[in-house]
Amino acid sequence: MRFYRDRLLLPELGRFEDHAGYDGVFLSLPGSGAHLEFTSGGEHAPPQSHPETLLVLYLGDWETVRAAAGRLDALPIEPANPYWAEHALTFADPDGFRVVLAAEDWNADDELTDRLADTGLRRYRELLRRLGN
Repeated sequence: MRFYRDRLLLPELGRFEDHAGYDGVFLSLPGSGAHLEFTSGGEHAPPQSHPETLLVLYLGDWETVRAAAGRLDALPIEPANPYWAEHALTFADPDGFRVVLAAEDWNADDELTDRLADTGLRRYRELLRRLGN
């Protein structure tokens, strides 16, 4: 959790404990109107990482990618998909799952979504730049 919250600076929105045997944390994806939910618990085995199981974060430019990568205290790993070798940096989180920091913008089709995403990304990039300098 700290990898995503403290190093990638995804803001924590909330959490829950022992809800039907599960614990969870919600993290914001700035500029998207969406969030990630990480859960643990239950009686099943935890998931296993795989080179093609990716969380891709579209950060918009190389400056923002480098700022985020600098906080990870880890070296990039070789992505399975050669596309990401040219357009992003790939890292393994502490559980071995791959996180791709893409130097591209995601272009949604919906105009309102575009405006909200642009505003949120600008704020997130400014936060990353202030923390990086």
